[in-house]
This record gives sequence, C-alpha cells and structure tokens, in this order.
Amino acid sequence: MKYKKHIFFLLILCWINNLVSQTDLTSNRFEKYPFINYTVNHLYFSKDSSAFLKLYKKIFELSISSKKSKTISIVHVGGSHVQGGTWSNAFLTNLQNEFKTLGGGFFVFPYKIAKTNSQPYSSSFTNGNWKKCRCVTKGFCLPLGMSGMSIKTNDSANYFGITLTQKAECKSFNIVKVYHNFNENFYFDISKKHNLKAEVIERKALGYTQFNFEIPVDSISFDLIRKDTTEKDFIIYGFSLENNLSSGFYLAGLGANGASSNSFLKCTYFTEQLKSIHPDLVIISLGVNDTQAKDFEKQEYIEHYDSLILAIKKAKSDVAILLTTTSDNFIKRRTSNKRTLTAHDAMFELMEKHNVAVWDMYEFMGGFKSMLKWTKIGLAAKDRVHFSPKGYNILGYYMFEAFIKSYYSNTKK
Repeated sequence: MKYKKHIFFLLILCWINNLVSQTDLTSNRFEKYPFINYTVNHLYFSKDSSAFLKLYKKIFELSISSKKSKTISIVHVGGSHVQGGTWSNAFLTNLQNEFKTLGGGFFVFPYKIAKTNSQPYSSSFTNGNWKKCRCVTKGFCLPLGMSGMSIKTNDSANYFGITLTQKAECKSFNIVKVYHNFNENFYFDISKKHNLKAEVIERKALGYTQFNFEIPVDSISFDLIRKDTTEKDFIIYGFSLENNLSSGFYLAGLGANGASSNSFLKCTYFTEQLKSIHPDLVIISLGVNDTQAKDFEKQEYIEHYDSLILAIKKAKSDVAILLTTTSDNFIKRRTSNKRTLTAHDAMFELMEKHNVAVWDMYEFMGGFKSMLKWTKIGLAAKDRVHFSPKGYNILGYYMFEAFIKSYYSNTKK
C-alpha cells in the first residue's frame, strides 16, 4: 500500500515539473525589452503566506479534478487600468490556457449603457435612457455596488442586455445574476425573442435575481416594464455571467475611471456584493489617481488601503490579496511623478501589516521615468499615464508569470 502511495506522489511531482517546464517556455511570448526589469518579476510575501497556500491548493485541486467542475474567483479592483480590462483579461486568459479550462465566467458592468469605455470581453446594449453614477467626484451619486458604478432608469418600457465578445476566454454562460434594486414598481424578465427556458430565483438578501438556463448562451436581453410611478429608479449594479458546466477561472473586473484608494469605500454594497461571488484572489491596483494629486499623503493612502483590505476580508476572511505597486506615470505629460516612489514604499508596508502579497509593477516597468521608454515604442499612451493594448497585455502576461511561478514553486513543495 505504501509503495503505491509513493508511486502516486512521484507521478504527481513529475506532472508538476512538466508543467513548470511548459510555463518557462511561454516566457518568450513577447520580445525582450532592455528597460524592463525581468529579474523582479515575482511575488513578494510577508512571513505569513497562508492565504496564498490555500489558494494554490484550490487551484491544484481544480487542475486534477475531472469529475466535478470547480471555479476559482478572481477580483481585480482599480481605476482606468482595470476598467479598460485588457490587463485583467490577459491575466485571466493565461490562467485558462495554462490549466486548459473553459468554464468560470465574468462579473461585468454595462459600461456601454453608461456611455463609457467597456472591457474587451463583454458589451452591453439597451434602447432606453439611463443615468450613470460613479464612485469618483465627477458623476458621484448613490447607491453604488462593488463595481464602483451603477446605472438607473425611469423609462416605462425598454430592454437591456449583455453579451460576451470574441475576446472572452469563457465563451458562454448558463447562469446569469442581475444585481439590481428590488423596486416593486418595475418588472423585468428574459426577452421573448430568445425563446429560452430558465429557472428564475429572486435572492433579495444577496441583491440579485438569478436565471438558470437549460442550455448555455453567449448573450441575453431583458424586457423592463414600469408598473407604477410611485417610486422612481430601477438600478443595475452589474451582471454575473457564470459557466459551471466545466471548471475555470471567474473574473470580476471592478474598474472605474478616475478611482483612487478611497473611491470603493464609498460604495454602499461593496462588501455585500463581493461576498456573493466568493472571491479566492483579490488584486488591488489603485494609486495612479492618488499620486496625481498635489495633496497626496502616504499615511492617508495607507489608511485607505487598510479600510479597503478590511472590507474585502469582511467579505471573505481567508481571501488571498495581491497588491500591485503603482505604475510609473507623468503629471500633465510633462512632469515625472516622484510621488509614485512614496506609494511604492507604502505597498510593502501594507504587505507586512496585512500579510498580503505584492507584485512590483513599478520596478518591473523599469522604475522612475520608465514610462518614457514604454511610450516611445508604443507600449504606453501619449498621456504617459495609460498603456497601449499591447502594453496592458504585457502587464497581464508577466503578472500571470509571477503568479504561476509562485504557484508551481509552492505546489511542488
């Protein structure tokens, strides 16, 4: 019996070593740039990395299970870097490809209905008039959900919907959860044009209505009817598009243009909605908008992160949290932003304080004034703050590489 167990573990180790070799080969996917510091491309940990060890164990179980579908839920919180979605999607796509999974899904906000830029893996549509609310000063109003945004309408009759695009690694979903306020003056249901059968479950305590489809779909629309005018506003906070027919990685890209470290603290239902998607890994990428401000203070920045981490752990106490250092950036295109150095140090203080991990994007980019070099060859935008699609894909890939190296190293042990 002991002999059989030894053989089993040797086979597992051989399988892991083979996957590590495959992962090393993928590092040639992008050409090498002399200004990028590849030597720092790894995750940094405090003395306690137990949350990540639990996450790695769950991923390992997903990778070897063929009988029951499993889902790893990943949340990426940030400003315009995250709302654009290319960075997050590249990270997710590489994970799906690495473990050859097709399930999972996305939490998406209907950015197009809100008349702002969308993430590449989904799009939204409507024939109605909607007003958006955001967690930043311009356009701020309440209530808000975990995406940092909401849309509301008073139209008597319109339709709204969401669809996955060709850039979505998970191509279909058999469950959709519509996060909304439960206003009895409005009624919505699947549009009759779909001719779809679905089990409908109202989960008021969790803040969403769930639709379970008999067959997976890649797009869905709903008809909205206003029954009365006594109470205004039908509000949508987002959609969860889930495929539990096979294992995979689920991504919630919670991005709001202009968001800073305290923006998501203003969101009424942030913790409540985050809890409903059972996060396994939360990546926080905030700081560019903080450091752009003249009154930036390190201690205040840390305190905002303290509160945000507390809100996330309230949703799930043992969640793995990964902080990314602020990208190098310029103020009004002309002035190199020295405040990013202070924000950089703050991330490592938070790492020790909260036992979270850090991916040092700032040093990976090349450090102070490296944004000039990224811009010069088209990896970043002319505003010297944002990246080009290729630049975001590079960030997504190498953040994945740092993560997967840590995973294989610890799984092997």
